[in-house]
Amino acid sequence: MSEHLSAATMNAIVDGELETTELARAEAHLAGCLQCSSECLSTGVLKRRVRAAGAKYELPEGLEQRMRRAVAPTATKKPAVWIRWGAVAAVVAVCAALVPFEYSRTRHRAEESALVSEVVDQHIAVLAANAPPQVVSSDRHTVKPWFQGKLPFSFNLPQTLPADVTLDGANLSYLEGRPVAQLLFRIGKHRASVFVEQRGGAAVSAADQAGFHVAGFQTAELEAVAVSDTDRARLTELMQALQAAQ
Repeated sequence: MSEHLSAATMNAIVDGELETTELARAEAHLAGCLQCSSECLSTGVLKRRVRAAGAKYELPEGLEQRMRRAVAPTATKKPAVWIRWGAVAAVVAVCAALVPFEYSRTRHRAEESALVSEVVDQHIAVLAANAPPQVVSSDRHTVKPWFQGKLPFSFNLPQTLPADVTLDGANLSYLEGRPVAQLLFRIGKHRASVFVEQRGGAAVSAADQAGFHVAGFQTAELEAVAVSDTDRARLTELMQALQAAQ
């Protein structure tokens, strides 16, 4: 396969719709074509972001059934008019009580899911690009000052990192349009990205996506989210060291 992959083929790859033989040919082409592999990665990123955005305002599954159970009559006899009006009032009360709560909870889950997808996508993009960081250094006294004037906040790096963990450098990046510090680490043979930003966005505690572990923490002023394919325990160890330094 010498010609570039078509947009339809790339969409089929991302959606898992190619037959085994066609998929093998497409993967062989992607392995040797930087342009197609980059476009295929961008297609996957776009699809995940669209799905996450579309889920932000969906009512939670099962809400209608829970409301019906909450106002269902307990007797088999046909209720009197005043009972029916009472049921109507109960429906209104249940809606007033449940909908804001469920909407808030669903929106929080959607925002957290969108953030997880975005940090994983950015980490994969760094791995695929295989380019040096914008600031290349393992010295915290070099990396931290590099962000002065680039970010509206400050953060600390630990004096000592966990065993077999090294700092490769950092990038100035963005999450949902907000400037963040993307700290790049190596945990043994695995690479990790830690995104640090001002507190105020969606919080992430722990998640898994596309073979990557995601972990996070919050302080009074900062939020941090890490992504790596290393063991979760090793990633958590790194995040604990970073949190203790703030």
